[in-house]
Amino acid sequence: MERVLNQKEAAKLLGVSTRTLERQRVTGTGARVTKLGNLVRYRQCDLADYVDRNLRTSTSEDSPATDRGRP
Repeated sequence: MERVLNQKEAAKLLGVSTRTLERQRVTGTGARVTKLGNLVRYRQCDLADYVDRNLRTSTSEDSPATDRGRP
């Protein structure tokens, strides 16, 4: 089984605040999470997938969070 990260570890790995991860979790715009009882955990492969999904060649490209629902 691969290692799972807590919120603080995941935030550090991504270079964002824990509050950003919380906000993304609520809005559904962040990395996939797993819940183990009351604990929220991040699989390393899901964090890598999240980073890959947000790759851009230009900063003017829409992000996945803003192009939802577009054809």
